[in-house]
Amino acid sequence: MAKPTVEQRLEEGVGIVSLNRPDKHNALNDEMSAELRQAFEWAFDTPEVRCVLLRGEGRSFCSGRDTTVLGHRAGDESDFAFVRRAQDGRLSMLDAPKPIVAAMRGHVIGGGLEMALAADMRVAADDVRLRLPEIRYGILPDTGGTQFLTALIGPSKTKYLVMSGQAVEAEQALQWGIVDWVVAPEALDEEALRIAKQLASGPPLAIAMAKQLIDQFHGESVRRGIREELLAQSALFKTEDYQEARSALREKRSPRYKGK
Repeated sequence: MAKPTVEQRLEEGVGIVSLNRPDKHNALNDEMSAELRQAFEWAFDTPEVRCVLLRGEGRSFCSGRDTTVLGHRAGDESDFAFVRRAQDGRLSMLDAPKPIVAAMRGHVIGGGLEMALAADMRVAADDVRLRLPEIRYGILPDTGGTQFLTALIGPSKTKYLVMSGQAVEAEQALQWGIVDWVVAPEALDEEALRIAKQLASGPPLAIAMAKQLIDQFHGESVRRGIREELLAQSALFKTEDYQEARSALREKRSPRYKGK
């Protein structure tokens, strides 16, 4: 029987969801994405779970979409349907009445970073490297990256990260407000679980209402922006620049963009 790519367990009111493709830096493929949706459903629907801890096995949290299946659409699914389904997963995190804590280490890239940004709080190991590399493929983040980051750190720094595709390390991420705590790698799981257990011990209704009220500050604009990402990405997937970027990746060369 194949080992699950996402594992889940309950500990003192905390639903621990662990990404489990450590040999691939927890890169997302179709199987893992489906199992992650099921794990979130379990965490959000189980009364005994009062806080969710999202983490990754091995050296990294999540390195984004597995590049070996980049552009793959199972069952001849449209780009629009593929992106919208992924967005629904992020929106479920935003809408969940339970707080979500992300424990981040190593590579946190693309969709992996967007997943962490959709959490309510982020604890990072000091070896973390955050990056939104989509611009290098002639596309953009499409599950909330442009929206969650702008809400956290403002438009200028978000534009830099999205338009350059450059990486940010732990201390810079802490200074900018992308992450909330930075700890040594060996202390990450313990500290993130401590924070999650503290939240899980609180009154569930008050916690849920606090999350909803605080998210009113940017929640509706984030939701609208995520759906606008859907339209932008669906169009960009049809461009010559995107096809050129994919060819360049396969051929191990620099892409030659034409703005078409």
